Amino acid sequence: MDGSANAVYTHGHHESVLRSHRWRTAENSAGYLLPHLKPHMKVLDVGSGPGTITADLAGLVGHVTASEVTADALELARAEIAARGAANVDFAVADVHDLPFEDDTFCVVHAHQVLQHVGDPVRALREMRRVTKPTGYVAVRDSDYAAFTWWPLLPELDEWLDLYQRVARGNGGEPDAGRRLLSWARAAGFEDVTATSSTWCFATPEDRAWWGGMWAERVLSSAMAGQALATGAATEADLRRISDGWRKWAAAGDGWLSVLHGEIVCRA
Repeated sequence: MDGSANAVYTHGHHESVLRSHRWRTAENSAGYLLPHLKPHMKVLDVGSGPGTITADLAGLVGHVTASEVTADALELARAEIAARGAANVDFAVADVHDLPFEDDTFCVVHAHQVLQHVGDPVRALREMRRVTKPTGYVAVRDSDYAAFTWWPLLPELDEWLDLYQRVARGNGGEPDAGRRLLSWARAAGFEDVTATSSTWCFATPEDRAWWGGMWAERVLSSAMAGQALATGAATEADLRRISDGWRKWAAAGDGWLSVLHGEIVCRA
């Protein structure tokens, strides 16, 4: 994920985080963008993470540039692209607030779950617009944590949401980014914006075991856990209680959870 401008990436790159990010595909995470893609297009994938969406996009367009804010983070995408044998992808270490590309370089600039982690989302969108060709597209999708909803109503999950929002905002991000994307796009100067939303839903026993187990581990072992402890936002006992709550939710026969995302497609 692309960050910088005085913001700290909340999730980090613990294996429990990467397990979640590697589940993402163009179909389940960029469906709003797919109808706009053409085989000749040149795409910039900002904050490419482990590269699964990047690799999918590479199968649909002429060329993709994968970018990340550090060389170490970019290695994750390199490994995925190499494993898939995609020959039409190159890589760049880049801060979305100050992209190292000429004006009007790309047909599409795409960012998935990035703007919630950056210090200045409006500046980031302006930069994304600058490097997009006239009549090209800037496409952004971000989750909105306050809009997550679940059953059963467990106090541990309420505690998790409150903790995550406090840690993320303490890191300079905005965890409820999804609802703000249209506003940020307007502030960045975009006039032609299509704003939509979509969800991930986890309700089968298999999906609950995966999502709940993943968060049960992340609460204890990811960068977020270290940040929560270091800042005094939570104690180890708090984190263990929240982790147990995620496992309780995953084991509930009527367990259900929906993750809301905001989406924008902006004409440059």
